[in-house]
Amino acid sequence: MRKSSVLLGLFILPGLALSADTGMRPGLWHMRASSNLLALAEQIPPQQMQGLSDLAKQYGFTVPKIRNGAAESDVCITPEMAAQAIPPSFYNTESGCEARNAVRNGDQFSADIVCDGAEVQGQGRAEATLHSPQSFSGVTTFKGLVRGVPVDDRAETSGQWTSDVCQPAAR
Repeated sequence: MRKSSVLLGLFILPGLALSADTGMRPGLWHMRASSNLLALAEQIPPQQMQGLSDLAKQYGFTVPKIRNGAAESDVCITPEMAAQAIPPSFYNTESGCEARNAVRNGDQFSADIVCDGAEVQGQGRAEATLHSPQSFSGVTTFKGLVRGVPVDDRAETSGQWTSDVCQPAAR
């Protein structure tokens, strides 16, 4: 399951990278990623899931709610993040992954994802479209190893602006 939390970070990245120069509105965004791998996470017993959540926190991750094959999380896009071409977190994830060949053309964003860390090795592709200052959608693919386990997955991602105030609502 640890691989699900690591990959969720990869799957949400396209939305974060759309913030600059395209009018992505700063504030609280509700992000969603769905994939076959995330669908498997629901089969993990609650006690084991809590242990995995605790482990993820040690690495700086928060495991979002996962249901119906989708992970959902609230993410704060600060004005500073919105002003950057590509947020630093896109390049410096704790999983050892970085974006390469990042290209933005208007409201379209794409990048290759290359991972060569202790936990994650492999490559993928992220593509996203900002539909309005309040919404985006995208696709992220990844093929490689997560903690030695082969992964070949595709995630559909989306984000919806919810508030100017970056305080997650109870869900």
